[in-house]
Amino acid sequence: MNLFESEPAIHIREEIRTLPAYKQGRPAPADAFKLSSNENPYPTPDWVTEAISEASVVRYPESTSRVVRDALARQWGCDTDEVIVGAGSVSILYQLIQATSGPGDNVVFAWRSFEAYPWITTVAGAEARRIPNLPDHRHDLEAMLRAIDDRTRVVILCTPNNPTGAAITTVEFESFMERVPAGVLVILDEAYAEFSNDPDIVCGKKQKGKYPQVVTLRTFSKAYGLAGLRIGYGIGHHAIFQAATATAIPMVVTEQAQRAALAVLARNDEAMEIVREICDRRDRVWAALVEQGWDVPKPHGNFVWLPTGDHTAAADAILDEGGVIARVFAHEGIRVTIAEEDSVSPLLAATSRIVAANLHRPASDG
Repeated sequence: MNLFESEPAIHIREEIRTLPAYKQGRPAPADAFKLSSNENPYPTPDWVTEAISEASVVRYPESTSRVVRDALARQWGCDTDEVIVGAGSVSILYQLIQATSGPGDNVVFAWRSFEAYPWITTVAGAEARRIPNLPDHRHDLEAMLRAIDDRTRVVILCTPNNPTGAAITTVEFESFMERVPAGVLVILDEAYAEFSNDPDIVCGKKQKGKYPQVVTLRTFSKAYGLAGLRIGYGIGHHAIFQAATATAIPMVVTEQAQRAALAVLARNDEAMEIVREICDRRDRVWAALVEQGWDVPKPHGNFVWLPTGDHTAAADAILDEGGVIARVFAHEGIRVTIAEEDSVSPLLAATSRIVAANLHRPASDG
């Protein structure tokens, strides 16, 4: 029953009124594989469950996640004040944009990239400058540099890029940083960094301390399998994080999340064994797709990108019929998470049918 007879006459910013909300990956029925949200497919380890069970639910969590920050500082070789923890790395991204950007400012990022970038920028009142990816699905760093002006406050580099899987090399990143203005915050969004095993790909940990304007974001959601607890972190200059902390909603990182993060950090080697299994599976899927005839970018995350263009809806229908629920980007492509081993055969069977129907490339390619 609708309790209200009319819409309230309150002012809502027009850009917010028309802003589409972030959409999760589709849920999957019981007889299908959910490959739409880049989640870790393995069961939660007993030692994570035990750590969560020890958390209090009647007390507020420690608001700065100090113990987690101490542990991360030791891992990264930096001061605790150079670490920030939030409810997923996206919440820290939100804080950074709020702290730096407002009406009249702009934020530059590649597109297609992480869907949260445009709406986080718009909520801050700034202009979202989407720079199209190169034909090989990588960031067009030269075009991004040209898009920077005196009102650019932030540039976001997503590497490995979600959803295309392409990544930025160290050489490309350092060349970019030589030319980006010193007053522009550069966010290196490395939510999938643990899945990148290419030594040529830029690594925020190796770049640490070189550029005071760079913040590296990481998450416990993907490689560490804590997506349901929402915890991520950033590494950067303490002055930037002082400003970002001022924009945060207090105490959003639960004690359960903090304890789970400490547990996986303490058993990092076991977590990385799972990551290696996923990477091996990803590489097998990618090789099989190439053999089928797909022009698929080499993936560096825990997913593959199917560039189906205007055939996307038809290709997704074939995946759906084959019991594979993937993440669809209308008229662009489909992102498919690398999940349990049992999902590989249904996935490759469906992609083979897509190729047979000649739906495996943008319509303009024939």
